[in-house]
Amino acid sequence: MLYWFLKWIALGPVLRLVFRPKADGVEHVPEEGPAILASNHLSYADWLFMPLTLNRRVTFVAKAEYFTTPGIKGWFQKKFFSGAGQVPIDRSGANAAEGAMKSAMKILAEGDLFGIYPEGTRSHDGKLYRGKTGVARLALETGAPVIPCAVVGTDVVAPAGKVYGTWTRPAVRFGKPLDFSRYAGMENDRYILRSITDEIMYEIMRLSGQEYVDLYASKAKELDKEKAKQAAAEQAERDRAAREEAGDGPEPEKKAS
Repeated sequence: MLYWFLKWIALGPVLRLVFRPKADGVEHVPEEGPAILASNHLSYADWLFMPLTLNRRVTFVAKAEYFTTPGIKGWFQKKFFSGAGQVPIDRSGANAAEGAMKSAMKILAEGDLFGIYPEGTRSHDGKLYRGKTGVARLALETGAPVIPCAVVGTDVVAPAGKVYGTWTRPAVRFGKPLDFSRYAGMENDRYILRSITDEIMYEIMRLSGQEYVDLYASKAKELDKEKAKQAAAEQAERDRAAREEAGDGPEPEKKAS
Protein backbone atom coordinates (compact mmCIF):
# COMPACT_ATOMS: atom_id res chain seq x y z
CA MET A 1 0.00 0.00 0.00
CA LEU A 2 2.76 2.45 0.96
CA TYR A 3 4.64 1.59 -2.24
CA TRP A 4 1.76 2.74 -4.42
CA PHE A 5 1.15 5.80 -2.25
CA LEU A 6 4.77 6.89 -2.71
CA LYS A 7 4.78 6.05 -6.40
CA TRP A 8 1.52 7.66 -7.49
CA ILE A 9 0.68 10.27 -4.83
CA ALA A 10 3.61 11.41 -2.68
CA LEU A 11 7.06 10.98 -4.24
CA GLY A 12 6.44 9.86 -7.81
CA PRO A 13 4.49 12.90 -9.04
CA VAL A 14 7.15 15.25 -7.65
CA LEU A 15 9.97 13.39 -9.41
CA ARG A 16 8.00 13.28 -12.66
CA LEU A 17 7.20 16.99 -12.48
CA VAL A 18 10.74 18.10 -11.63
CA PHE A 19 12.85 15.71 -13.70
CA ARG A 20 10.45 14.46 -16.42
CA PRO A 21 12.31 11.12 -16.84
CA LYS A 22 12.26 9.60 -20.33
CA ALA A 23 11.52 5.92 -20.90
CA ASP A 24 12.24 3.76 -23.94
CA GLY A 25 11.40 0.11 -24.50
CA VAL A 26 8.79 -0.12 -21.74
CA GLU A 27 6.88 -2.51 -23.99
CA HIS A 28 9.63 -5.09 -23.39
CA VAL A 29 8.66 -5.39 -19.72
CA PRO A 30 5.84 -7.97 -19.33
CA GLU A 31 2.57 -6.71 -17.90
CA GLU A 32 2.40 -9.73 -15.62
CA GLY A 33 4.58 -12.60 -14.48
CA PRO A 34 8.14 -12.68 -13.14
CA ALA A 35 11.07 -10.98 -14.81
CA ILE A 36 14.57 -9.89 -13.81
CA LEU A 37 15.42 -6.26 -14.54
CA ALA A 38 19.23 -6.15 -14.80
CA SER A 39 20.48 -2.58 -14.74
CA ASN A 40 23.65 -0.53 -14.64
CA HIS A 41 24.24 1.37 -11.40
CA LEU A 42 25.36 5.00 -11.52
CA SER A 43 23.68 6.57 -8.49
CA TYR A 44 21.63 5.93 -5.37
CA ALA A 45 18.76 7.49 -7.34
CA ASP A 46 18.66 4.62 -9.86
CA TRP A 47 16.16 2.61 -7.83
CA LEU A 48 13.84 5.64 -7.75
CA PHE A 49 13.78 6.49 -11.45
CA MET A 50 13.74 3.02 -13.00
CA PRO A 51 10.54 1.82 -11.25
CA LEU A 52 8.98 5.23 -11.87
CA THR A 53 8.74 4.46 -15.59
CA LEU A 54 6.73 1.26 -15.07
CA ASN A 55 3.19 0.57 -13.91
CA ARG A 56 4.27 -2.57 -12.07
CA ARG A 57 6.05 -2.81 -8.74
CA VAL A 58 9.81 -3.44 -8.85
CA THR A 59 11.50 -4.94 -5.79
CA PHE A 60 15.20 -4.68 -4.96
CA VAL A 61 17.29 -6.05 -2.11
CA ALA A 62 18.98 -3.50 0.15
CA LYS A 63 21.45 -3.79 3.00
CA ALA A 64 19.86 -4.64 6.34
CA GLU A 65 21.21 -1.49 8.02
CA TYR A 66 18.51 0.50 6.27
CA PHE A 67 15.91 -1.49 8.19
CA THR A 68 17.54 -1.89 11.61
CA THR A 69 18.58 1.64 12.58
CA PRO A 70 17.19 2.36 16.09
CA GLY A 71 14.97 5.25 17.10
CA ILE A 72 12.45 7.41 15.28
CA LYS A 73 14.81 7.95 12.36
CA GLY A 74 15.22 4.20 11.97
CA TRP A 75 11.47 3.67 12.05
CA PHE A 76 10.87 6.19 9.27
CA GLN A 77 13.82 4.83 7.30
CA LYS A 78 12.48 1.29 7.52
CA LYS A 79 9.00 2.40 6.45
CA PHE A 80 10.40 4.37 3.53
CA PHE A 81 12.62 1.63 2.14
CA SER A 82 9.95 -1.02 2.63
CA GLY A 83 7.41 1.21 0.95
CA ALA A 84 9.80 1.98 -1.89
CA GLY A 85 10.06 -1.69 -2.82
CA GLN A 86 13.19 -2.75 -0.94
CA VAL A 87 13.68 -5.95 1.05
CA PRO A 88 16.50 -6.31 3.62
CA ILE A 89 19.53 -8.53 3.17
CA ASP A 90 22.49 -8.93 5.52
CA ARG A 91 25.55 -8.36 3.31
CA SER A 92 28.12 -8.71 6.08
CA GLY A 93 28.13 -12.46 6.59
CA ALA A 94 29.64 -15.29 4.59
CA ASN A 95 26.19 -16.32 3.34
CA ALA A 96 25.19 -12.85 2.13
CA ALA A 97 25.04 -13.88 -1.54
CA GLU A 98 22.93 -16.92 -0.72
CA GLY A 99 20.55 -14.80 1.33
CA ALA A 100 20.13 -12.35 -1.52
CA MET A 101 19.50 -15.23 -3.91
CA LYS A 102 16.76 -16.69 -1.70
CA SER A 103 15.07 -13.30 -1.36
CA ALA A 104 15.18 -12.79 -5.13
CA MET A 105 13.81 -16.26 -5.85
CA LYS A 106 10.93 -15.66 -3.45
CA ILE A 107 10.04 -12.38 -5.17
CA LEU A 108 10.11 -13.99 -8.61
CA ALA A 109 8.14 -17.02 -7.39
CA GLU A 110 5.36 -14.61 -6.44
CA GLY A 111 5.27 -13.41 -10.06
CA ASP A 112 6.84 -10.01 -9.40
CA LEU A 113 9.57 -7.95 -11.03
CA PHE A 114 12.97 -8.12 -9.39
CA GLY A 115 15.56 -5.40 -9.94
CA ILE A 116 19.26 -6.23 -9.74
CA TYR A 117 22.55 -4.44 -10.35
CA PRO A 118 24.96 -7.09 -11.69
CA GLU A 119 27.98 -4.84 -11.04
CA GLY A 120 27.30 -5.23 -7.32
CA THR A 121 28.00 -1.59 -6.48
CA ARG A 122 27.74 1.86 -7.99
CA SER A 123 30.17 2.89 -10.71
CA HIS A 124 32.51 5.53 -9.28
CA ASP A 125 33.51 6.97 -12.66
CA GLY A 126 30.56 6.41 -14.99
CA LYS A 127 32.03 3.32 -16.65
CA LEU A 128 30.29 -0.06 -16.84
CA TYR A 129 32.10 -2.82 -15.01
CA ARG A 130 32.15 -6.60 -15.09
CA GLY A 131 28.94 -8.22 -13.87
CA LYS A 132 28.78 -10.78 -11.09
CA THR A 133 27.31 -14.14 -12.06
CA GLY A 134 24.50 -14.11 -9.50
CA VAL A 135 22.15 -12.66 -12.11
CA ALA A 136 22.85 -15.61 -14.42
CA ARG A 137 22.30 -18.16 -11.69
CA LEU A 138 19.05 -16.45 -10.73
CA ALA A 139 17.83 -16.58 -14.33
CA LEU A 140 18.60 -20.30 -14.67
CA GLU A 141 17.17 -21.34 -11.32
CA THR A 142 13.90 -19.44 -11.77
CA GLY A 143 13.47 -19.56 -15.53
CA ALA A 144 12.55 -15.87 -15.47
CA PRO A 145 13.50 -13.76 -18.50
CA VAL A 146 16.20 -11.13 -18.05
CA ILE A 147 15.39 -7.65 -19.27
CA PRO A 148 18.52 -5.51 -19.68
CA CYS A 149 18.05 -1.97 -18.48
CA ALA A 150 20.12 1.20 -18.67
CA VAL A 151 19.64 4.27 -16.49
CA VAL A 152 21.30 7.40 -17.87
CA GLY A 153 21.82 10.75 -16.17
CA THR A 154 21.19 9.78 -12.55
CA ASP A 155 24.87 10.33 -11.74
CA VAL A 156 24.35 13.96 -12.74
CA VAL A 157 21.15 14.38 -10.72
CA ALA A 158 22.52 12.59 -7.66
CA PRO A 159 26.31 12.17 -7.88
CA ALA A 160 28.15 10.01 -5.37
CA GLY A 161 29.16 11.82 -2.20
CA LYS A 162 26.72 14.70 -2.70
CA VAL A 163 23.17 15.31 -1.51
CA TYR A 164 22.13 16.66 -4.90
CA GLY A 165 23.71 17.50 -8.23
CA THR A 166 22.76 19.30 -11.44
CA TRP A 167 19.36 19.13 -13.06
CA THR A 168 19.11 16.91 -16.07
CA ARG A 169 16.42 14.72 -17.56
CA PRO A 170 17.22 11.08 -16.69
CA ALA A 171 16.51 8.36 -19.22
CA VAL A 172 15.58 4.73 -18.62
CA ARG A 173 15.99 2.27 -21.49
CA PHE A 174 14.72 -1.30 -21.50
CA GLY A 175 16.01 -3.89 -23.93
CA LYS A 176 14.35 -6.98 -25.34
CA PRO A 177 13.95 -9.91 -22.92
CA LEU A 178 16.83 -12.37 -22.90
CA ASP A 179 15.84 -16.04 -22.69
CA PHE A 180 18.43 -18.44 -21.31
CA SER A 181 16.23 -21.54 -21.12
CA ARG A 182 18.68 -23.30 -23.47
CA TYR A 183 21.02 -23.51 -20.48
CA ALA A 184 18.46 -25.04 -18.11
CA GLY A 185 20.04 -27.33 -15.53
CA MET A 186 23.50 -25.80 -15.98
CA GLU A 187 23.34 -23.29 -13.12
CA ASN A 188 26.41 -24.86 -11.46
CA ASP A 189 28.63 -24.49 -14.53
CA ARG A 190 30.73 -21.40 -13.87
CA TYR A 191 31.66 -21.02 -17.54
CA ILE A 192 28.00 -20.95 -18.54
CA LEU A 193 27.23 -18.46 -15.76
CA ARG A 194 30.05 -16.20 -16.93
CA SER A 195 28.92 -16.43 -20.56
CA ILE A 196 25.33 -15.51 -19.64
CA THR A 197 26.46 -12.63 -17.43
CA ASP A 198 28.71 -11.23 -20.15
CA GLU A 199 25.82 -11.36 -22.62
CA ILE A 200 23.64 -9.42 -20.18
CA MET A 201 26.36 -6.83 -19.58
CA TYR A 202 26.88 -6.40 -23.32
CA GLU A 203 23.21 -5.55 -23.75
CA ILE A 204 23.35 -3.09 -20.85
CA MET A 205 26.42 -1.48 -22.43
CA ARG A 206 24.63 -1.23 -25.77
CA LEU A 207 21.68 0.50 -24.13
CA SER A 208 23.67 2.84 -21.88
CA GLY A 209 26.52 3.75 -24.22
CA GLN A 210 28.99 3.40 -21.34
CA GLU A 211 32.61 2.40 -21.73
CA TYR A 212 32.98 -1.21 -20.57
CA VAL A 213 35.82 -2.31 -18.29
CA ASP A 214 36.37 -6.05 -17.78
CA LEU A 215 37.08 -5.59 -14.10
CA TYR A 216 34.84 -5.77 -11.03
CA ALA A 217 33.73 -2.31 -9.89
CA SER A 218 34.89 -2.89 -6.31
CA LYS A 219 38.39 -3.79 -7.53
CA ALA A 220 38.48 -0.78 -9.85
CA LYS A 221 37.65 1.49 -6.90
CA GLU A 222 40.51 0.01 -4.89
CA LEU A 223 42.97 0.46 -7.75
CA ASP A 224 41.91 4.06 -8.34
CA LYS A 225 42.31 4.84 -4.63
CA GLU A 226 45.81 3.38 -4.71
CA LYS A 227 46.65 5.43 -7.82
CA ALA A 228 45.36 8.60 -6.16
CA LYS A 229 47.35 7.84 -3.02
CA GLN A 230 50.51 7.22 -5.06
CA ALA A 231 49.98 10.39 -7.09
CA ALA A 232 49.55 12.42 -3.89
CA ALA A 233 52.76 10.96 -2.44
CA GLU A 234 54.69 11.74 -5.63
CA GLN A 235 53.36 15.30 -5.68
CA ALA A 236 54.34 15.77 -2.04
CA GLU A 237 57.86 14.55 -2.85
CA ARG A 238 58.12 16.96 -5.79
CA ASP A 239 56.94 19.83 -3.59
CA ARG A 240 59.49 18.92 -0.91
CA ALA A 241 62.29 18.76 -3.47
CA ALA A 242 61.26 22.12 -4.90
CA ARG A 243 61.32 23.72 -1.44
CA GLU A 244 64.77 22.28 -0.71
CA GLU A 245 66.10 23.49 -4.05
CA ALA A 246 64.73 26.96 -3.44
CA GLY A 247 66.32 27.01 0.01
CA ASP A 248 69.78 26.02 -1.33
CA GLY A 249 69.87 28.74 -3.97
CA PRO A 250 72.05 31.87 -3.68
CA GLU A 251 70.83 34.54 -1.31
CA PRO A 252 69.73 37.77 -2.95
CA GLU A 253 72.41 40.54 -2.92
CA LYS A 254 71.95 43.25 -0.31
CA LYS A 255 71.76 46.81 -1.55
CA ALA A 256 74.54 49.13 -0.42
CA SER A 257 73.41 51.66 2.14
